[in-house]
Amino acid sequence: MDHEKVVLDEDDMRRTLVRIAHEIVERNDGADGANSLAVVGIHRRGAILARRIHALLGDLLEREVPIGDLDIAFYRDDVGRRGGWDRNPTVHASHVDFPLDGLTVVLVDDVLFTGRTVRSAIEALFAYGRPAKVQLAVLADRGHRELPIRPDYVGKNLPTSRAERVNVRVEELDGVDEVRIAALSEAIA
Repeated sequence: MDHEKVVLDEDDMRRTLVRIAHEIVERNDGADGANSLAVVGIHRRGAILARRIHALLGDLLEREVPIGDLDIAFYRDDVGRRGGWDRNPTVHASHVDFPLDGLTVVLVDDVLFTGRTVRSAIEALFAYGRPAKVQLAVLADRGHRELPIRPDYVGKNLPTSRAERVNVRVEELDGVDEVRIAALSEAIA
């Protein structure tokens, strides 16, 4: 971990999520926009960040916003094809216990990289219904897109090389809130 660089610490992450929540409210304010809002996180860390954004939206809107989470393991197009991906992925349960039809769904993930995770999540989301809109919120956008996917809300743009990895750590899983950039060889070790 000596060569890892912290790019967001606990306070930075908190402020970033507050800003994203405010941007979501601003963009979806008026003409029933905020009343037709839902938040869905992508397992694992995206789901945790979605819960945090959900709480902030509830405070800002002074009402409950539907929340869900998606597992995309069986929707990925690269399972078993790239080094590092397990041919038998760990599967988590998805929870989308509300009708999506007509809603603006804010899909939340921790890091946007190639766009393949988001593509898979959109496919999984549409298995639950047909939202009016899907917006994307990410904590970090590191570039290197392989698909034409662009986030609506970005916490931090992190220009990286393909030889680097962005590691998001959250208190609920890792005991600390932070985002680090590491050399790929160190990130895997």
